[in-house]
Formats: sequence, structure tokens, C-alpha cells
Amino acid sequence: MPVTLDPEDTKIITLARATRARNGSAEGAAVRDETGRTYAASNVSLEALTLSAVQVAVAMAVSSGARSLEGVALVTEGDPSAADTAVAAELGVKTLLVAGPDGTLRG
Repeated sequence: MPVTLDPEDTKIITLARATRARNGSAEGAAVRDETGRTYAASNVSLEALTLSAVQVAVAMAVSSGARSLEGVALVTEGDPSAADTAVAAELGVKTLLVAGPDGTLRG
């Protein structure tokens, strides 16, 4: 049975997909804060700095004043890390939405 998502969750999955594709990155993520603002990011992989897409998107939201998150989406071929799940939970998100590159939600 297909999963019916809230339109706002569909939006952050779409933003995460677009960011991943635009940057040619392994991961794309998007978050929605308590005021409805959204932030999208891709993973960073430098010699001196490695961050997941979720970590970058959350950092953008927090540095812009977000106190909590309503949604977090990750688009990747892999699985979310324990750190991704933990940072989402720390800001109030119980379920990290994970989708494949085609946007299909995974359990």
C-alpha cells in the first residue's frame, strides 16, 4: 500500500532530491523548522571537513535561529547514519524521512 505523505513532507523530499542532483552529491537533505522555513543541503566531503547532508541542513537551520524541527528528509542510496538520526531527534523529529534518488520513500 503506498504511503501518503503530508504535502510539507513531500516538499522537503523534493528539495533534498533537487539539491542532491544539482550538486552531484551522494546525499541531499532538507529540514523544516518550527516556523515552516526550509533549508536544503548536500553532504560536504573535504580533507578537513566531512559532514552529512542532514548535518549541514540542520546546522543551517540552527544558525538561522531554528529551535526545533518539524521534519527532516534525506535522499541517498545508502542509509542514514546514527548521527543523522540523533541530530533529528535532538531537535524534536521522531522519524527521519529517507528516500532513494527517485524520491521513493524507504521504511
